[in-house]
Amino acid sequence: MKTPIRAAVTAVALAAAAACTSSTGGGASPPVTALGAVRLVAYDSCDELVAGLRERAARNVGAYGFGGVMPLSPVAARADAAAESKAYSGTPQHSTTNVHEAGVDEPDMVKTDGDRVLTVTDGTLRVVDTATRKVTASLKLTEGDAPGVPGDLLVSGDRALVLLRGGDIMYKSVDARPPGDTRYVLVDLAGTPKVLNTIRTGGSYVDARMVGSTVRLVTRDQPAITFPDPGPDATEAERIKQNQDAVRRAPAEAWLPSVEITDASGAVRKESAPCERVSHPADYTGTSMLTVHTIDLARGLTDTGTDPIALAADGDIVYGTERSLYVAGNPRWWLPVVRPLPIDDVPATPQAPATTEPAPARPVPSGSAGAAPAEEPTPLDPPVVSATVTPTATITLSASEPPVTPDPRQPSLLPEPELPPEETEIHRFDITAPGAPAYAASGQVPGRLLNQYALSEYDGHLRVATTLNSADDRTSSSSVHVLRADTMAQVGEVGGLGKGERIYSVRFIGPVGYCVTFRQVDPLYTLDLRDPAAPRVTGELKITGYSAYLHPAGEGRLIGIGQEASEQGRTLGTQVSLFDVSDPAAPRRLSQLFQKDSGSGAEWDPHAFLYWPPTGLSVIPLTTQDDSGALALRIDDTGVTELGRITHPEQEQGRLRYQPGIQRSLVVGDALWTLSPEGMQVNDLTTLEREAWIPLH
Repeated sequence: MKTPIRAAVTAVALAAAAACTSSTGGGASPPVTALGAVRLVAYDSCDELVAGLRERAARNVGAYGFGGVMPLSPVAARADAAAESKAYSGTPQHSTTNVHEAGVDEPDMVKTDGDRVLTVTDGTLRVVDTATRKVTASLKLTEGDAPGVPGDLLVSGDRALVLLRGGDIMYKSVDARPPGDTRYVLVDLAGTPKVLNTIRTGGSYVDARMVGSTVRLVTRDQPAITFPDPGPDATEAERIKQNQDAVRRAPAEAWLPSVEITDASGAVRKESAPCERVSHPADYTGTSMLTVHTIDLARGLTDTGTDPIALAADGDIVYGTERSLYVAGNPRWWLPVVRPLPIDDVPATPQAPATTEPAPARPVPSGSAGAAPAEEPTPLDPPVVSATVTPTATITLSASEPPVTPDPRQPSLLPEPELPPEETEIHRFDITAPGAPAYAASGQVPGRLLNQYALSEYDGHLRVATTLNSADDRTSSSSVHVLRADTMAQVGEVGGLGKGERIYSVRFIGPVGYCVTFRQVDPLYTLDLRDPAAPRVTGELKITGYSAYLHPAGEGRLIGIGQEASEQGRTLGTQVSLFDVSDPAAPRRLSQLFQKDSGSGAEWDPHAFLYWPPTGLSVIPLTTQDDSGALALRIDDTGVTELGRITHPEQEQGRLRYQPGIQRSLVVGDALWTLSPEGMQVNDLTTLEREAWIPLH
């Protein structure tokens, strides 16, 4: 296993290399961000690129490729109230996607401009007119049936970018579809919708952000290297040696990110990022490549295609502001290291009676809205590769069969892997100039991020909330680190949050931070971040349960959505809380609504939460033991009040009757629109009476 980095990764940026040429194509170097005396690191030639990547990747390749046991392919501030409720001439007031930063749009399954609602389901884009409440156009973007294909949208004027995801990492869950199923489709919405371009990248989709009409799309690749099959009798050392040899023979093209672009006529062009547009941090594994593609929806694709720049690094969390794009992750979390045991260390005969005890269950987050989990959920844990049989254990097949001694050469019976260090690398790209961003700096902090809300850029600094877990969780603790945004050097830190607990939600609002940790009770911490060099905890509120998502609700008010829990930490059902945080030293809960034995997708997907400031309306998906639908609430300055429930019509599939789960809610004019996989429903915004049902199949 690679020695953990002891200091922050040296800040780096793309350096101009006018004399550099690439066998895979040319292209001007992206702009350089001036970072004073900070050393900039970039490849000056393809020879330097391939030499560096070969060596780093060879150090990190294992017996089964770029993974511990087997090759593991890398497979998530409210907008200003005035902007949310802005009325356009002739266009109804309407809500927008619930995003982290005002002015930075995020991909979602549904978008509206007030006149139309657009959604993508099962590979088909549909346009619904908000006045007639009818589907006015549909455009199939996949061949054949595509049930369950995840799809998201970004829309600017009459242009939409549809992101159809294949194999990728979404909340660290392995998706079985191959990366080749992923495509990004640029659609002209004027008149009858039509495809302008289809973009395929060699890598997996990570995330995207849009500022104005410009989309920055982040993908990541593993090196395209075919490892030899040494046969079943090869030792661990022989496998590693052969894989290292394969890595050291691989050409630059094995690492360089590729793009395939198909235009409206069906003509296809293929491009790769030139070597001089690839950079690397001072320390890197060589096993992954991050690429940022730039697509201006207003202009469409130009001769430079997606104008890609690449970084020899890894990441799975994207956070964006109007000036910066951040990509963060632990480059080694999906590479657990298994320390092989020599064959001679395995006894020829059993040394003890056969015993096999199952590994203790580790709670994981639910993948869909449902009944509350019976155990404390663990937010966003990386996959744990484990073996329940030790090298000295035996397996008894039956009373009549002899015990079997495990062969440590078999992947499923390897000893327990050593998990990678819990550390987060963060890479910043400057997006202030048009076109391709500039790679600006990289930094590192101990611990692991929960999600993008654990990052916040403010007044020239980046605030980062992480949890550093212990083996038994009893000494786990969380911290907030403050880094300079230009150099990513740490200038301040406050630690000791939630000893023996983990972060469940974070929200930064200007110079103030809020952090929820949980194991048995929920401490809500308030933090004073006005002095970057001396951040401090100012208040703490201990209550049962936890908030998995925090949302600002006006001056001195904070909404929390999560699970109520018993004194022992057992989750009991969905709860929505209103906190008074006007006094940073004494946060308190003003009101709570609790729904026993229920779950809400808004707990782990902020896009599922609707907050409409003009009336205080809030809507969350809700699934109970009896039904699925949405819960409408009024949240004002004093409390949380239930207004009613919304359900979609029951559906039939063969003999099965079921109620579709509501995924999203929108406000358009005087109506509340809700979306499920089966269709859209329109309800009166005041009375919640159903007005229309729009099937999508």
